[in-house]
Amino acid sequence: MTWVLIAGVGGLALLDSLNPATIVAITMILLTGPRRPILSAMAFVTGAALTVFTLGAVLFVSAGAAAEVVSDGIGWLRRLAFGLAAVALFVSAARRLRPRPRQPISLPVWFSPATALPLGVMMTGADLPNAFPYFIAIERLINAEVDTITGLAVVAGYAVIYCLPCLVLLLAGRVLHERIQPRLQGLFRRLTTGTSPRSVPAAIALAVLGIGVASIAATA
Repeated sequence: MTWVLIAGVGGLALLDSLNPATIVAITMILLTGPRRPILSAMAFVTGAALTVFTLGAVLFVSAGAAAEVVSDGIGWLRRLAFGLAAVALFVSAARRLRPRPRQPISLPVWFSPATALPLGVMMTGADLPNAFPYFIAIERLINAEVDTITGLAVVAGYAVIYCLPCLVLLLAGRVLHERIQPRLQGLFRRLTTGTSPRSVPAAIALAVLGIGVASIAATA
């Protein structure tokens, strides 16, 4: 385990943490949660972190074991991780070529502090297939032949970093309360109303990045 590897995985986790789905969910809970919004937001973040850690731990342990049995296991894991990342980037590039109306969202009618944790699990689990930094980070850990305890500790750290923006919003909502409400409402409106504009430069940048990642997958 080297500092370079730790820094790389930490950087991937920071990139992965900029996830509109979880940020919008926490903002919505703080603004419109029917009962005890702070507690509900904490439960939601806990569900998200548990999902990231559990899936990462299963992938790390099972894929590492498979790589020991299959001689070319690491190579195939690398191809899979970077292949998924390339597909996600190409899809994102295509979506930036046309304006897309943002869909209004609201909390489900069954939402409560008791159901916030499973909601965090469901939303995070549904979004993880698009989280290409996540799979690259797991691949890096396996490729570095990190021992199980260290690898699980790094996956746990990844889960914490993944939830950092949500934790910052949660802390701001708890400490600042009334002063932060207008800012949260503005953030919520920007992310859930209007139209996401077309951006050719962003699409080109994402496509170029996707080509680079795809080339890594092809030569792994």
